Amino acid sequence: METQINQRYSFKLALSSSEVANYFKLRQTIFCGEQALFADSDEDEIDAIAYPIVAIDHEAVACNPVVGVVRIYEPQPGLWYGGRLGVHQDYRRAGQIGKGLIYKAVTTANTWGCTRFLATVQLQNVRFFRRLHWQSLEEITICDLPHHLMEADLNYYPPSTEVRPVLQLNLQLKAREAS
Repeated sequence: METQINQRYSFKLALSSSEVANYFKLRQTIFCGEQALFADSDEDEIDAIAYPIVAIDHEAVACNPVVGVVRIYEPQPGLWYGGRLGVHQDYRRAGQIGKGLIYKAVTTANTWGCTRFLATVQLQNVRFFRRLHWQSLEEITICDLPHHLMEADLNYYPPSTEVRPVLQLNLQLKAREAS
């Protein structure tokens, strides 16, 4: 199910092989290329249990309409994490892509039994998250950079009607091979 903020952008689980391939491609561009947090790939063992979410630009003229990404995962029942939130550099100024991805991530997890939603947030984004009803729990360091462990106020993220799909690891593998 898609969440739309206007006619141009929507936010959805990445389920097709092209969406998953473009999801990983944008993550690599942001976290390996721009931020240089990882040398070759930002993929890790969490990707095997994570649900990828993408922001789609329906007016994109390029062959890749994926303009934002985030993943959600449940390491233990009720406890959910969001991670690898990223927005294509051409779409960062307005703030609506990041906000839409966060909303989709938390409302989706809330639908699937979330009792607590956490994320590690880079220091420069902490204020943005606070405006979206998140609170900082502690300051931490990840990849030699300051972060905050933050928690979403679930009262501001009502459950949606998103059906929880079975993770399709083969789809993710095929998508990576195709890219």
